[in-house]
Order: sequence, then C-alpha cells, then structure tokens
Amino acid sequence: MVVGVLRVEVFLQTPQNLKEKRGIVRRLLGRCRSRFPVSAAEVDHQDLWQRATLGFAMVEQEEKEIDPCFTRIEREILLSGLVEITASDREFLHY
Repeated sequence: MVVGVLRVEVFLQTPQNLKEKRGIVRRLLGRCRSRFPVSAAEVDHQDLWQRATLGFAMVEQEEKEIDPCFTRIEREILLSGLVEITASDREFLHY
C-alpha cells in the first residue's frame, strides 16, 4: 500500500478579501474532488487572502498509479485560470 501526498501552494490575484478567497479555493477543491479519486483540503495560509496551500491525499497499491494523477491535478489547477502555482511537493509513504 502506498499513500501519496501532494502539497500545492498557490497565489490568488483576484480576491480582495477572505470571503472571495474561500470561494475560489472551494471551487478548486470541489473540482479536483469530483474529477480525481483524492481527498482534498486547504491545509495552510487560511488567514491570508492571496495565498493558499492545498493538500491532496490518495491511496493505491503502487506509486506509479498515484504520480500521474497528481500531475493531472496540478494541470487542472493551472488550467482553471484562478490561481498561479508557486510551489508543489509530493511525498509517497510505503507500507
């Protein structure tokens, strides 16, 4: 069993307050949850209105099944046009 964790830091240009930021983050997370077999949440920078850190987790039998999904998630975030990715980190835990 392999647990994959993807951490994506994003920069939001358009929101003027936390309420607008939360709406954008909620749309991104909902889109990723509905299109990919992952758990997703905002995991850091909840109090900043132009930054967010999104966390994704996935469990599979092998790492090679998780890595392409994480690549597609990053592409989906970029193609949304809502945010810019400033950093991304992947971790795989083997059990």
